[in-house]
Amino acid sequence: MKALVYTAPNEVTYRDEADPALAGGEVVLRIDAVGICGSDMHAYHGHDPRRNPPLVLGHEFAGTVVEGPGKGRRYTGNPLITCGHCEYCVQGRNNLCSNRTMVGMTRPGAFAEYMSIPQSTLVEIPEGMNAAHAALTEPAATAVHAIHLAQRSLVRPLAESRVLVIGGGAIGLLSALLLHSHGCRGIALAETNALRRASAAATGCCDPFDPLGGAGPGEATCDFVVDAVGAKVTRAAAFRAVKPGGVVLHIGLQDWASEIDMRKLTLAEITLVGTYTYSTADLRAAVKGLAAGLFGGLEWVEERPLSAGRKAFRDLHEGRSAAAKIVLRPGG
Repeated sequence: MKALVYTAPNEVTYRDEADPALAGGEVVLRIDAVGICGSDMHAYHGHDPRRNPPLVLGHEFAGTVVEGPGKGRRYTGNPLITCGHCEYCVQGRNNLCSNRTMVGMTRPGAFAEYMSIPQSTLVEIPEGMNAAHAALTEPAATAVHAIHLAQRSLVRPLAESRVLVIGGGAIGLLSALLLHSHGCRGIALAETNALRRASAAATGCCDPFDPLGGAGPGEATCDFVVDAVGAKVTRAAAFRAVKPGGVVLHIGLQDWASEIDMRKLTLAEITLVGTYTYSTADLRAAVKGLAAGLFGGLEWVEERPLSAGRKAFRDLHEGRSAAAKIVLRPGG
């Protein structure tokens, strides 16, 4: 089969790889669409010690079973392979499973024509759903999970909150679209890439601005701040923008460590919420929401053939793409 393989920092190679073998309890999927995630870019840059070349990356997928139970049926799935019996798994919080492994990290991922995966992780795609849209289930579920966690800490309903989203990539934009569907209006979205700002503005869900130009909400003006970047500078910006009693939701993981304003967090009773991925329930909710139009028409998604994946990674690296999400199509 053909696959796009991470071979060295800042290098992916489209080449022949061995077909996946069918193992017990697993299926083989023909990959119909696979998205490029920010964590794939992090690995591409050589910044993720958990993802070592040579490795087939890719964990945002939609495909069709070609071997194993359910042959001929279309699925997306949970790329977190969890144990199913620890305290977190039995509580339905399998994203916290300490025994988890992951597609595109500890096993070959979906930047390929075929991929094997445990049958237990699969989430069925509604009939007629666009495969490229179904491949957004994983990042959409991240937004679903994160916003659900934050709602527990907000004093007033989301629709009454002044919101700042930092980052116009897929997670940031999907979060803004989801918040808009919950009744939030006047959502500010900070994004340094002018092409992505224009793409976000076209959705009508938010008011994008360039944070490097000094625009955006003032200090201590936002009830709810979503940091979908997770860099030292964006954490500082989030704490500047949040009001006393407000909530900062931290999704991004660009930088692994930095200082935060603990004095403001304490004296202003700021709630800092960390959120990691999604549960299987979040994935099921996300695929239904995508199919029902909860995240809008998704015109901002760009599709390219898997064979052009090297250029797609390079365009994302150099900021030449207006798309918050590039989806690759094997066989194209």
